[in-house]
Amino acid sequence: MAAELQQQLEELVDYVKTGVERQDTTVLGTLVAVAVVLLTIVILLFVSRKSNNRSAVLLLGTCDAGKTLLFSRLVKETTDDIMTVTSMESNIGNYKVKSKNKSLRIVDIPGHERRRTQCLDQHKHMARGVVFLVDSGTLMKEVKEVAEYLYTFLSDSVISNNVPPILVACTKSDLTLKKGKDVIKKNLAAEMNIMRVTRSAALQQLEGAANNNTFLGKRNKDFAFEDLKPLKVDFVECSSLSGKIDLSQVESWLVKLA
Repeated sequence: MAAELQQQLEELVDYVKTGVERQDTTVLGTLVAVAVVLLTIVILLFVSRKSNNRSAVLLLGTCDAGKTLLFSRLVKETTDDIMTVTSMESNIGNYKVKSKNKSLRIVDIPGHERRRTQCLDQHKHMARGVVFLVDSGTLMKEVKEVAEYLYTFLSDSVISNNVPPILVACTKSDLTLKKGKDVIKKNLAAEMNIMRVTRSAALQQLEGAANNNTFLGKRNKDFAFEDLKPLKVDFVECSSLSGKIDLSQVESWLVKLA
C-alpha cells in the first residue's frame, strides 16, 4: 500500500514538472489555484489566532466615571448597593454571554491619570472591544479631561492598528441634570476638534512636517466620530445605579462582540 502510494506521488510530481516545463496552462492554473487556497488558509489561521489573542473588553474612563460599578454589575451580576473606591490596579473578571455560551474577559483600567497609562499599556494589545465610560452628570465640568483621555487613546498606534470596536457609555443617565448621549457626543467632538488643532500644530513644530500618523478624522473638516473609520465608535446611555439599573444597550453590544 505504501509503495503504491509512493509511486502515485512520484507520477504526480513528474506530471507537474513536465507540465511546468511545457507551460501547460491547465497545470499552471491548477498550481495557482492551490497556491491561492493555501495562502488563504494561512491568512485565516493568522487572523483567527490574532483575534483569539484579543479576548478582553477594556473599561476606560476618568476617575468616578462608574467603571468599577459597571464591572461589578457585569462580572458579579449583583443588583445590590455597592460601595466602590478609586482603584489603583486593574480589576479583571469574566462576563458570561449566556445566549452564546461564551465569556468575555473584562478589564477595569484605573481612571487615575498616574496609573491608567501604565495599566492600559499592559492590556491594550488584548482589546477585543473597549467601553469608554462618561459620567453624563459631570461631563461639562470635566469635558476637557475626558476628551483628552479619549483622544490620546484613539491616537494610540496599537488601537489604530487593531481597530477594536469602541462603545462610549454615558453613565448615570437617570440623573435629573443628565446629558443625553447625543449632547455628550456633540460636546466631546467639539472639544476634540480643538485638541486636534493644537496637537497637530505642536507636532508640526516639533517634526517640521505637516503629515503625521496621529491625525484623527478628516483634514479640512471639523472632527467627527464617524470619520474615524475603520475605527467604529458607538454611543449609548446606561445606568449602574442600584434600583435604576439599565445596562441593556451595553450588554447587547457585548453579545455582538462575543
